[in-house]
Amino acid sequence: MTQPTFSEILEAADTLSLDDQENLINSLINRLRSRRRAERIRDVKEAQQEFAEGKCQPVTPEQLTSEILS
Repeated sequence: MTQPTFSEILEAADTLSLDDQENLINSLINRLRSRRRAERIRDVKEAQQEFAEGKCQPVTPEQLTSEILS
């Protein structure tokens, strides 16, 4: 079974009632928020692990800014 294209999904969404379209939008927004939240949690856990393994050292805000701008 092939996945529908983005255009096909939009066309299918157009056939929904306005209420269903709003519900679809809200559902997609909630799913995106959940995925972003999960990514942030994963990133924080990864950073904590790297710190625990001594792969990074604490720095001052000034040092961090200097590194970013260089």
